[in-house]
Amino acid sequence: MILGPATGRRMRVTALRAVLLCLALILLDDRLLHAQTLTPDLFSPTRDAFVPPFDSPLRRSADNSDPLNGPRVRRQTGSLANSRIGQIGIGAASGASGSGFDSLNRARKRPKLYPGQPKPKLSGAAGNPIPAIPAGRLSVPPSEGAHKTPIAPAMAGTVIGQPPRKRLKIDDDPFGAVGDYAGSFLIKSALELGGGYDSNPARIAVAKGSPFYVVAPEFLAVSDWERHAVVADLRGSFTGYGETFPPPTNGTIASAPTNLDRPDFTGHIDGRLDVSSDTRLMAQLRLRVATDNPGSPNIQAGLASYPVYSTLGGTFGADQTFNRLQLSAGGMIERTVYTDSKLTDGTSTSNDDRNFNQYGGVGRVSYDLLPGVKPFGEIEGDSRLHDLQLDRNGYQRNSSGGYAKLGSSFEFSRLLTGEISAGYAVRDYVDPRLKRLQGLLVASSLIWTATPLTTAKFSSATSIDETVVPGVSGVLTHTYTVEVDHDFRRWLTAIGKFTYGTYQYQGDNRFDRTYTVAGNLIYKMTRNFWIKATLRRDVLNSNIVGASSAATVMMLGVRMQN
Repeated sequence: MILGPATGRRMRVTALRAVLLCLALILLDDRLLHAQTLTPDLFSPTRDAFVPPFDSPLRRSADNSDPLNGPRVRRQTGSLANSRIGQIGIGAASGASGSGFDSLNRARKRPKLYPGQPKPKLSGAAGNPIPAIPAGRLSVPPSEGAHKTPIAPAMAGTVIGQPPRKRLKIDDDPFGAVGDYAGSFLIKSALELGGGYDSNPARIAVAKGSPFYVVAPEFLAVSDWERHAVVADLRGSFTGYGETFPPPTNGTIASAPTNLDRPDFTGHIDGRLDVSSDTRLMAQLRLRVATDNPGSPNIQAGLASYPVYSTLGGTFGADQTFNRLQLSAGGMIERTVYTDSKLTDGTSTSNDDRNFNQYGGVGRVSYDLLPGVKPFGEIEGDSRLHDLQLDRNGYQRNSSGGYAKLGSSFEFSRLLTGEISAGYAVRDYVDPRLKRLQGLLVASSLIWTATPLTTAKFSSATSIDETVVPGVSGVLTHTYTVEVDHDFRRWLTAIGKFTYGTYQYQGDNRFDRTYTVAGNLIYKMTRNFWIKATLRRDVLNSNIVGASSAATVMMLGVRMQN
């Protein structure tokens, strides 16, 4: 059939009109879709919405899953597929398949799970780690860790199948010595070096100052055993003076040696043997090396240097516990030896009359009355036997004596800890010319943690010391000390210390009082290096004319520890 030109023109016009009509219908349908408002009913499964058929390319992905609403499922009668119109907050390429690459050409990586960790519930395509958005919510909820410092899962305890890591304990002393282990012993050592000026190093009435230096080593070793224990604590010092003093010519009561250098050492080694949970064997070995205190009446006239004495001794005993009752008993032995006195004329004199041995025993009974409160009673007896029967002045110095005291140890919430006791001491001498030495006995050691930055300490001690002063039985010495430590910073500590002491020379009128006020400032640069400044004032008041003295000490030093 042959068509004319008019007929062909009409067919082209008809086809063009059909195409224009289809385009108009499509545009009109798109305006209707965009004109809908975001109301909750838009997300209702019963609302009509434009849903491409399942077989449409818009609904089909590489694994035959629905990129908008998850894997392909069978349509239920009377319900429509959920619409994504109006939903926001879903990232780019969220509708990509769980295998291969997403729409941004990024390789998809599945999350790695720890053993025992459950698989997370995900929305979108298989393996796409996008949390499901509840119906009616227009955005993803904010992260729970927002504005928080991230921590490792092991620290947070969120890893399933792995125990949470314990947090490290806060260091109570961040600038304290750490020490080193040698086998099963923790060893700490330190060395202090300092220098300064002392306005009256001899502690005499006519003062003469001198610069000085101090070398003070320390050593501490503590066993780290499940049973038994050994502790070694050794501390020493040597004080040297840059000037010498001429021999005294004014007949002062307390003469000054020409050389004032003084060594000092205090050390003890303690041991405990745990026979059973209730029975323990105790032992202590101790050594003391020192000189007479400057200003003491025991110092001879015309000395070139201070004579040095050493006391070596030990205590051996046992400790038995019966429920709350504890019994302790031990024996002790000590040996005190003096070196010869060197005189300014080049000669020397013996101090054998001052050498003596001491033997004794001590017993103690304590009871756990309350948690943190443990009262006790203690009794001690001893004898002192000198190498020579008569001293340089013709007196027999052998004696026997002891003490008895009552007290208690306590611990109240770690704020107030320590021990306090009071009793009475008595000593009788072989020589009838020497009167009985007796007096009140006080001993205490208290620590009060006032604040985390301030600590107060109080201690007191009583001792009966030997002397060679004619007609004097002995020296009853009481010492009381108050110390306050305050940390301005962890690295800056101030220490204030006040000491009061009394020296009663029984058998004579002499009675001395001593006062010491000291202030220390410690700058802790590191754990191993400190800088220490000291200012101290020493005062001796005596009822004997010419025996009083005063001195001011200034010192700057460093401490190196490990």
